[in-house]
Amino acid sequence: MTTSQAKPVLRIYALPGFENTPLSRIREDHNVAIFTQPAAWSALNGTLNVNEVWRAEPTEASEAHFASLAREMPDQVEVIYAVGGGLAFDAAKYAALQHSLPLAGVPTAISVDAFLTPASGVRRDGFVSYVETGAAQVLYLDWELLAAAPAYIRAAGVADVISIATALWDWHFAESEGKLLGGGNVIPFIARIARDILDEAVLLAPRLGRGEIAALQRLLSLLAIEVQLCNLIGHSRAEEGSEHYFAYAVENVVGSGLPHGELVGPGIVAIAAAQEQNWEPLRDALDQAGIALESVPWVAAEATLRSLPDYAARNHLPFGIAHVLSEEQVERGLRAAW
Repeated sequence: MTTSQAKPVLRIYALPGFENTPLSRIREDHNVAIFTQPAAWSALNGTLNVNEVWRAEPTEASEAHFASLAREMPDQVEVIYAVGGGLAFDAAKYAALQHSLPLAGVPTAISVDAFLTPASGVRRDGFVSYVETGAAQVLYLDWELLAAAPAYIRAAGVADVISIATALWDWHFAESEGKLLGGGNVIPFIARIARDILDEAVLLAPRLGRGEIAALQRLLSLLAIEVQLCNLIGHSRAEEGSEHYFAYAVENVVGSGLPHGELVGPGIVAIAAAQEQNWEPLRDALDQAGIALESVPWVAAEATLRSLPDYAARNHLPFGIAHVLSEEQVERGLRAAW
């Protein structure tokens, strides 16, 4: 094959290693930089025994902020630790890439799939873009700590599995409309696996809401499968569609204080209703898992859904129902989710 005929090489990233251990057993003699947030750091209650030389508490998910923190990190740092949730992990992954340093992760709740992904989500002009970074090398999982997390965030990462319901619909819709620019056709066996882990997440939801450790461990496995499916196909159409577009857009209205699950969750219900799917089991599962569905005000939701076609087109998002939402579909979505 000549150079002109060569196709781009798809890089398939590895997932982090999982180490189940009480944090008190971790010993780290290298110089450590820690990316965390106050509530997450407080939850550790001094149990993480590492040679900390610098600590950062990211306050926003902009690339400029992540770059600034990476520049501030001192030269003597030998390893980076991310402690907490998605913001801490995304900032830490970005810094690890910039400095070519190893990254270890300490989740304090199973709140997102960012612990596992090989990219940092950064806000650019009101939308989330992804900077390819590689994933953490290892996650230290203290299951007693994770089970003790606040109920509203403890298992909020289930929203990134339940979003498969609306994302898969969008993927099939885009294929049927001939709107899969650059390829990326639906892969039947990928879609079947995604549907299976969606079904498992819905069944698991009540146990997640109760904070059962075995259920939280199962959720992490489902998230790992979801992330690796996306790694294998080179895009996120199997789990990210119009429901995530809603989450990104509505964050510009309500601000950045809400957890990821409380933005995506109502988006799943509203978009599923717009797609004329059976949305009630999805809503019930999100509610049972402890995700608050009322955090986004109705006024913000209405404005976001009505402007979503323009938002999706302006940001050149992969085609889905967001691009063509009708007045009737918006009303149906609002009635289901609010």
